[in-house]
Amino acid sequence: MSKTLRINFELDQADNPPLYDELLRFTKGAKRANRLRTLAYAGLIIQTQAGLAKAPDEQATPRTTADPTHEAATLELFGPSL
Repeated sequence: MSKTLRINFELDQADNPPLYDELLRFTKGAKRANRLRTLAYAGLIIQTQAGLAKAPDEQATPRTTADPTHEAATLELFGPSL
């Protein structure tokens, strides 16, 4: 039996302009949802590789296998809004 998680996602352009512009490129519906899903998954992978998704006590030995350019871009994209 598979579980499903439903999220009602609302994003104002002022919250995160690059993400807003990227999602606006796709038509409302499945294509836009799939793009958001892809971006979220890519961000999770980068954070996991950088050791950022672990609990604070597990971060004593961070991994350094992530490409610093990709890591910085992901942290900028998924960072706090201005």
